[in-house]
Amino acid sequence: MQTIQTKNAPKAIGAYSQGAYKNGTLYVSGQLPLDPQTSDLPSNDIKVLTRQALNNVLAVVEAAGLKKTDIVRCGIFLTDMRAFNEFNEVYGEFFGDHQPARAAVEVRGLPKGAPIEIDGIAIK
Repeated sequence: MQTIQTKNAPKAIGAYSQGAYKNGTLYVSGQLPLDPQTSDLPSNDIKVLTRQALNNVLAVVEAAGLKKTDIVRCGIFLTDMRAFNEFNEVYGEFFGDHQPARAAVEVRGLPKGAPIEIDGIAIK
């Protein structure tokens, strides 16, 4: 297994890597919407935070030498499903015609009080 790390995504908050690559498959750990430079939430707006979390996922994907269209699945964790429509709007803009499989669930809480976390799988 190759560990993937990049300064373009927030540092791991625990005993895990930003990504793990093996046999042509990249597993991207859940990415909070943290600014990679400050490790803070850049806003309270779910649209801004969704975009940041997606950009963090993409940074790990690109650090592994893959691209957005190699992402085949995302897991979405929201602390309030009432934000789903706003999240979905940004998610749709981000991926465009490329539509990976996904699951979206409401969770009780996330690290750092974040309202969203996104993980992913990409295949070369």
